[in-house]
Amino acid sequence: MISVGTAPTVPTPVQLPAGHPAVATGKVGVLLVNLGTPDGTSYGPMRRYLREFLTDKRVIEWPKAIWYPILFGIVLNTRPGKKGKDYETIWNRERDESPLRTFTRSQADKLAARLGALPNLVVDWGMRYGNPSIAERMRALKDQGCDRVLVFPLYPQYSASTTATVNDKAFEFLLKERWQAAVRTVPPYHDDPVYIDALARSIESHLKTLDFEPEVVLASFHGIPKSYFEKGDPYHCHCMKTARLLRERLGWSKEKLRVTFQSRFGPEEWLQPYTDKTVEALAKSGVKRLAIVAPGFVSDCLETLEELAVENGEIFLHNGGEKFSHIPCLNDSEPGMDVIETVVRRELAGWI
Repeated sequence: MISVGTAPTVPTPVQLPAGHPAVATGKVGVLLVNLGTPDGTSYGPMRRYLREFLTDKRVIEWPKAIWYPILFGIVLNTRPGKKGKDYETIWNRERDESPLRTFTRSQADKLAARLGALPNLVVDWGMRYGNPSIAERMRALKDQGCDRVLVFPLYPQYSASTTATVNDKAFEFLLKERWQAAVRTVPPYHDDPVYIDALARSIESHLKTLDFEPEVVLASFHGIPKSYFEKGDPYHCHCMKTARLLRERLGWSKEKLRVTFQSRFGPEEWLQPYTDKTVEALAKSGVKRLAIVAPGFVSDCLETLEELAVENGEIFLHNGGEKFSHIPCLNDSEPGMDVIETVVRRELAGWI
C-alpha cells in the first residue's frame, strides 16, 4: 500500500459514542488488480492457485456436476506439476515470485509517485486469484481511511471472465460491510488513444532493436470460449478494435498486423484464429521473420514469457521460420505508466 499526497497520513476519526471503535474516513483509494499468481512453483501452491482460478464460474461456465469431477478428478491432479515447471522457467528468483506480481507492485509504486501531488490518496494493488487478495487489500484501504475506492481491473478489453470477476470480488467484499465505501470500477480502455499510442511506441521501439524486419506481426490476445462471445461478451469486438486502431497508428496493413487468440483450455471451440496454429501455418507458408505482441496483457506473465516467447518461438523455428521475436508488454515502462495514470486521473474526476 502506498500513501500519496501532502495531507496528514493519519485519517481523522469520526466522532462516535463512547465505547464505539473509531472509523477512519476522508481518503480515496486506488486498487490496481491483475489476474493472479501462485505463491510458488511447487505442487501445493500451484494446486491452490489453479483451484481458485478454475472454480470461478466466470472462467468455467460449465455446470458443476459436469466440470467438478473433471477438475478435481483429473485437472488438479495433473496440471499443477506441469504448470509449475512452466513457471520455473520465468520465476523471479531474486524476489521469489512471478513476474506478474513484480510488475504489478512496481506499477502501483510508480503510480503513487506520479500522483504524489494529489491529497488524501492511497494506491494499492492485488490479485483476483492468489495473493494479495482483493478482499485483503479492500480491507486495508478501508482501515487506512478510504471511504471511496477506484477498482482498476488491469484488462484493456472487457470480458466477463476477467474484468467482471474482479468487480464481483470487490463487491463481494462490500456485501459483508456495514459501512461500505463508495466504489467505482474502471471501464474498458481498449480504444483509448493513450493506450493505442503506448502500444505503437512500444512496438516501434522494440523493432528498432532487432537485426531484422518482421514480415508479419501477430497481435495475440488471450482467448475465450466461442460460446461466451455468442452469449454477448464484447471481448472479441474490443480486441478487433484495438488491432484496427493499432494498424492505423502504425500505418500497417491487415497482412502485416494480424489478430490471433492464445491459451485455449478444454475441448470446446475458442475464438479463432489460434495463435499456435497460425504461427505454424505462417512458417510452413514461407514466412521467415515473425514477431508477436500481446496487446491485451498489461504485464508480462506466463502466457507471454513462456507461451508466446518460448513455445511459439519454437513452433515457428521448427517449421521453417528463421527470425522470431516476442515484443514485451507495456509493464511498468513510461508509456505503460502513462496509460495507467491517464485512466486513473480520468476516473477519479470529482473525487480528487
